Amino acid sequence: MQGSYIRYRLKFNFKAGTSRGVLEERLVYFIKITDSDDRLYGLGECAPLAGLSIDDIDTIEEKLNVCMELLAEKALPETPDEVYYLSEELAGKAYPAIRFGLEMAMLDLLQGGKRLLFSNEFYFSRAPIPINGLIWMGSKREMLNQGRDKIKAGFRCIKMKVGAINFDEELHVIESLRYGLAEKELTLRVDANGAFTAENALVHLEKLCQFDIHSIEQPIMPGNEIEMARLCKTTPVPIALDEELIGRSADKRELLKFIRPQYIILKPSLLGGFMETLDWIRQAGEMHIGWWITSALESNIGLNAIAQFTKKVDNGMVHGLGTGGLFANNIPSPLRISEGNLIYDDKDQWDYTILDDFISG
Repeated sequence: MQGSYIRYRLKFNFKAGTSRGVLEERLVYFIKITDSDDRLYGLGECAPLAGLSIDDIDTIEEKLNVCMELLAEKALPETPDEVYYLSEELAGKAYPAIRFGLEMAMLDLLQGGKRLLFSNEFYFSRAPIPINGLIWMGSKREMLNQGRDKIKAGFRCIKMKVGAINFDEELHVIESLRYGLAEKELTLRVDANGAFTAENALVHLEKLCQFDIHSIEQPIMPGNEIEMARLCKTTPVPIALDEELIGRSADKRELLKFIRPQYIILKPSLLGGFMETLDWIRQAGEMHIGWWITSALESNIGLNAIAQFTKKVDNGMVHGLGTGGLFANNIPSPLRISEGNLIYDDKDQWDYTILDDFISG
């Protein structure tokens, strides 16, 4: 195989507020892998998030170069399992984003280089994936407007990020979503991104409980396992671990057994790819822990791969795959959002014009 990569900066359509600051752009790396027939190629996306991924951002290009050199010594795997093991061999545990990008590119090439990684009804436009609409952090007015727009767009599950403004104002937004804006049944999720403290988390959760919240993601910062386990045992609102899972591939079972969350959030880019995600699903299933899958601000190339995988393992939950429309310079694709669902509209085509030099090089 022959491999190459290119840096690409995704530009947000707006200033995306998170508990880790405001995002205006997003650096990703596109990976291209070819086999003996240079006309066919697979595309992958390595999308580490600074301050969140365990990938060493300062050395990631050096590691990518090493992986591209090592690909020249390897034949294209014949099965998905072989792809997973080779990706782990090349990238190692320390670079989960690279591992995921390699998996994606090789699976794509293995299936003929058509951006088809997992053959299922999603890719063939016959089965949509229900997704949540995301309300980014902002002022009270901004968040209310976002919520109104999401409901008008047909979303029946909305996730709201909290921790940016006064909590009572955030509660007012949630109350408005629950009782003022939604005319039909609405599922509400909350994402704290670790914004609460061990001291105030339970008080905040008790206030949220009155609004029939489906779940709250990562109420306190990861690494506080004793406090998180205590919260999960006493919480009036189901807790979903998110950042807590990153970098914990070696002790999944021990972590879940100790904390006993109600749910876990699975982000293949940050966890190390599809094989790692499948293992999280297996471990959670054995302990009767719920789960759903979300993207992590990838381009449409990464989002497409995650969506196909999601449909392959689908458990009937509403997933978090609505990030494709966030970027002004995303790769045009058949992915569309309609009435709160992610669909693959096979009447549209992929458009790699902005990657021409990379694709043809």
